Amino acid sequence: MSAARSGHLMTSPDLEAILRTNPWLAALLDRFDRIALPDCWIVAGALAQTVWNHRSRMPPTTGIADIDIAYFDPDLSVDAETDHAERLRAEFDDLPVWLDVKNQARVHLWYQARFGKPIQPYGSTPDAIATYPTTATAIGVRPAGGGVELCAPFGTDDLAGCIVRANPVLVSEAAYRAKTLRWQLFWPGLCVLPWPGG
Repeated sequence: MSAARSGHLMTSPDLEAILRTNPWLAALLDRFDRIALPDCWIVAGALAQTVWNHRSRMPPTTGIADIDIAYFDPDLSVDAETDHAERLRAEFDDLPVWLDVKNQARVHLWYQARFGKPIQPYGSTPDAIATYPTTATAIGVRPAGGGVELCAPFGTDDLAGCIVRANPVLVSEAAYRAKTLRWQLFWPGLCVLPWPGG
């Protein structure tokens, strides 16, 4: 399940097979047309954590608190984002997991208040994925051509190898340490690399 380290979009039957062991992700992929949001991807933690569960021979939903759905819409209103989130939670109310639905076009509007520093607006959902806090979780998938389309700006080597490496574009050292400590409680076999230069 390795891929070249590039920002190109690719299909990955091996990754799809692993993700489909998680019934929550399988349901979202099978009914993806009902999401109906622009530049939409299932992203980040739940994908990586499903792979870690597979590699660790653990139940596929172990440790997964939510599933992130990222999209990109020029409508920057809070109301529109809230309406989309509520619609999707109702559409997928058979899934016993929280769907965290976020418009990546409006992240710059709230990021500084939450994390203490401003960021430039993203131009697309893949632009946002490239700033996610680790190389293994900087990933997105969506159905395409009978398989899945994969957005993996750092490739999938770290994901496949259960390696956690900081992507320090936005995440702070303290946030990286807190996140990885939590992950190690569920997946003690992860190889967590130290903060760059630390």
